[in-house]
Amino acid sequence: MDDTTQDGDFATRLIAWHRKHGRHDLPWQATRDPYRIWLSEIMLQQTQVDTVIPYYARFLARFPDLASLSAAPIDDVLALWSGLGYYARARNLHKAAQAVIAQHGGDFPRRAAEIAELPGIGRSTAAAIAAFAFGERAAILDGNVKRVLCRAFGIDGFPGERAVEQRLWALAEALLPQTGIGTYIQAQMDLGATLCTRGRPACGRCPMAQICVALRDDRVAELPAARPKKAVPQRHARVAVIVADGRVLLERRPPSGIWGGLLALPEVPEHEADAARWVAARFGLVPRGATTLALLNHAFTHFRLEITPIRVDVAPAGHAVADADHRWLTLAELEGAGLPTPVRRILTELARGPLEAPQGRLAF
Repeated sequence: MDDTTQDGDFATRLIAWHRKHGRHDLPWQATRDPYRIWLSEIMLQQTQVDTVIPYYARFLARFPDLASLSAAPIDDVLALWSGLGYYARARNLHKAAQAVIAQHGGDFPRRAAEIAELPGIGRSTAAAIAAFAFGERAAILDGNVKRVLCRAFGIDGFPGERAVEQRLWALAEALLPQTGIGTYIQAQMDLGATLCTRGRPACGRCPMAQICVALRDDRVAELPAARPKKAVPQRHARVAVIVADGRVLLERRPPSGIWGGLLALPEVPEHEADAARWVAARFGLVPRGATTLALLNHAFTHFRLEITPIRVDVAPAGHAVADADHRWLTLAELEGAGLPTPVRRILTELARGPLEAPQGRLAF
């Protein structure tokens, strides 16, 4: 291992760089409130800063503290999260808020080990919260930090492999400075997000240029090693866009799995060839006609989904379906509902014409 792990050169360079070039005006930086820091860390998982900022502001306007989030209906939480993706984050955020109220008397845990016991919070996220909010000397290892360490110290292998990750954790802990831990943690994140990026890193402006093993050995493009390639599965689904009297029928997804807890379009079973007949049998509605709309492709982390929307216009019949798992919503009500992004796209396109009559194919 490079002797920079012993003499503090890595931390010294990083903190000095951050003082002049780091990000200092992000909305969650001017606080030691663990609730706000925790919210930002969860939102920033798998999501770019520019995307998170407006969601963060809207979320805090509606749920300014742990108590308000804990007491809120999960539908309200998911509605504010709609479009941000990875909806398990929102469900776990809600559960964690309730756990802090119930198990900790509303006081956010101060130690990383305790924070990591809350739903949806892993080791690295817990350490970041503890460092920023309470000054705990704890290492983080998010995607940005993994990339920085792999390049600076020439760490081979895919960082997601257990042995490589364990080596990175040991290195991250060995590099921790004795003081200024919050600044150091933020500097690691900033370096990976702004200079030591995955593509086209700005090595000429990097504070680690003189000690970076990857730069010295001309291996910047190779490190960190890419995830071993696997074929991306392609899945298919048909969804029923059931329309009656200017309203659309939405069905709540199961609490776990894809789009867990969100309102979505009912999925037509694979073995049902006639979507209109299935709607009649499943919901007791009277179809007036069915139209197959344009295909929509949506990429998830581990697979791709091809969605075929089938519009089924039905007689109103007092909107016969009405229970906790199904809701008839107007276009105006869709705006504030918690919907998966593909469903919102389908309904947005549908809204370009009157809902009372069948439309042609959707164009995406």
